[in-house]
Amino acid sequence: MSTEPDGPEDRARRFATIWSRTLYPVTATSWTRVEFERALLPLARRLRDALHARTFDAAEGRAVGAALVEAHCTDPEALSRTLDVVEAYLVLYCGGDGPPDGLRARSARLQHAAAAGFAHALRERTLVEQEAISRAALAARSMVAEALHASEARFRAVFEGAAIGICIADLDGVVLEVNDALVRMFGSGERQLRGRPLVEWTHPDDPPHVWQLYAELIRGEREHYRVEKAFQRPDGTALWTNLTVSLLRDADGQPQYQLALIEDTTERRLLNLRLRYEATHDALTGLPNRTLFFERLEKALSAGEGQRFGLCYLDLDGFKIINDSLGHAAGDRLLVEVADRLQACATAPGEMVARLGGDEFVALTTGPDTQDAVDELAGRILTALATPILVDGRELSVRGSIGIVEGPAGERGAAEVLRSADITMYRAKSAGGNRYEMADEEADARAITRHGLTTALPTALERGEFFIEYQPLVQLGDGSVSGAEALVRWSHPQHGVLGPDRFIPLAERTGLIVPLGRWVLEESVRQACRWQARHGAPAGPLRVNVNLSPCQLTHPGLVSDTVEILERAGLAPAALCLEVTESALIGADDDLLKPLRRLAEMGVDIALDDFGTGYSNLANLRRLPVSVLKLDRSFTQGMQQFPADPVDLKIVEGIVSLAHSLNLAVTVEGVETGAQAEQLRELGCDTAQGWYYARPGPPDRLHELALADATG
Repeated sequence: MSTEPDGPEDRARRFATIWSRTLYPVTATSWTRVEFERALLPLARRLRDALHARTFDAAEGRAVGAALVEAHCTDPEALSRTLDVVEAYLVLYCGGDGPPDGLRARSARLQHAAAAGFAHALRERTLVEQEAISRAALAARSMVAEALHASEARFRAVFEGAAIGICIADLDGVVLEVNDALVRMFGSGERQLRGRPLVEWTHPDDPPHVWQLYAELIRGEREHYRVEKAFQRPDGTALWTNLTVSLLRDADGQPQYQLALIEDTTERRLLNLRLRYEATHDALTGLPNRTLFFERLEKALSAGEGQRFGLCYLDLDGFKIINDSLGHAAGDRLLVEVADRLQACATAPGEMVARLGGDEFVALTTGPDTQDAVDELAGRILTALATPILVDGRELSVRGSIGIVEGPAGERGAAEVLRSADITMYRAKSAGGNRYEMADEEADARAITRHGLTTALPTALERGEFFIEYQPLVQLGDGSVSGAEALVRWSHPQHGVLGPDRFIPLAERTGLIVPLGRWVLEESVRQACRWQARHGAPAGPLRVNVNLSPCQLTHPGLVSDTVEILERAGLAPAALCLEVTESALIGADDDLLKPLRRLAEMGVDIALDDFGTGYSNLANLRRLPVSVLKLDRSFTQGMQQFPADPVDLKIVEGIVSLAHSLNLAVTVEGVETGAQAEQLRELGCDTAQGWYYARPGPPDRLHELALADATG
């Protein structure tokens, strides 16, 4: 791990420093602040490594939370401050060059895991402490019994000095004695407790077995019992206790008194409830978070026969613009208001709303009939969002895109349901937003496949999964092979060989088209050199056509990369033709055309691909640095029938005449019959390609075709 200034290790140390300074005031440790920082550094490294792990491991976050408890950071404020520090500084100091949105999502999941680990470790620690106290309580019971039988003075010393509450009652349940500790617990005078029947100490939260155990004790059927029980204080607050009740017998073994040992657990219970709340609720909005939502969803999906569920997955439209322009504080206030409105939409039994993170929310409805209920819920949500939200004196309009999944319980898991809802939500967003869409299995499958391909694209180039096939370009005048178009393919491990239509749009969206396009150009240029070396001079040099995407046209390294590749391979610029789609150049300004002009001036041919498929401005051809027009295959389809469509013939004849008047060559795609080829030759087309001549294939196949032409 790098230790240079501002390296990963240095940044982890800075994060640990901030963490220790924030946390140290609420710890119960005997360490100095510097020693405490050294103890937190390994935990900071674990969080950093978990942030960048290939696969998210919640166990790392839980381990960090548990380690805080082991370091005596048991105050609830310690967890709260830790979560604040992780949220504010982990990505900032340990994020590196990773994608910010992905890192923030991973950081949020680590926060939830750390909270869960903290709560679990604190609960385990509490149970151990409770067991120790219980053993002490049983020892105290024995001492009280022994003292009561031995002497009044000894009894009083033990009774009054005990750290836990002690109550002695007769067999009729009337309180005889209480010690000071018990009086302090109840917050009332000793007189109010002494003489009071135990049956009056019932509480609405008492489980049924509490008084059943009491009855068995009175009848002498058991010697003692231990339960968790709540009592009502005079001020109306609840006193939660661990209660141990024992039967005291006289010297002859006859039941004589009841002895109750009472440990106050109110504060610990409130702490556990608070920890549970913080671990399962979103700190900003107060809504249930991802952890609690998954618990409820899994419960709904495991419900019995006849039960159904409906899930709305909501993403706010335009929230990022508001957040970026007005700041995170305004964005947070907007999210709080949205959460309040969503909460008001899901008030019926079986409905809940949660925040998954960022501007993503979910609403769940359950019951025997959710088909209509989930539609109505989605409608209420969109209606609630329609009214502008006032933030800092500004009226902000925010809309939502909702993906809905509805179905019977017991058929799918929670992760599958949420993934389907997420995919459907993006379908609603792609359709313009401010709407909801129902999940569709076929659409889900296509989206999952696209997502899988997009995820696999970056490493596919590194693993060498792409290869190139070549389709011959044939001179219509003499039938000779003059070159070939390079067509990239992806040999996918699961989906087999994929054509460019399956992955080029994905590569353009992710930016991978630039390195992929450079690789295709390098491979194609090297192949053209090999053809020329093998083919020799008699039939002239074989040219190679390589497609350029719109993203490559705007890349600043297009010209320099092309020059470098040609010079390194030793290929003349005239042996290369770059194909650009007509749609990419419609309305192109001089800045976009400048790189193409420079390449054309070097001798590289520029072909206008798919000509005739867009809103062609024929007058615009004069200002474009192109030397070849490639007619789309739609112009040749009418020539497959006999006789050929006269309108198509006239159109092609007119385009060829115009192109030749501008000194442009014409190439026709999609030639599938000899009749088409003959008609195109008569119309004056220069070059053709299509299945009539050869399908795309390996480079050796092109060499064989060219060699056959050269030898007659």
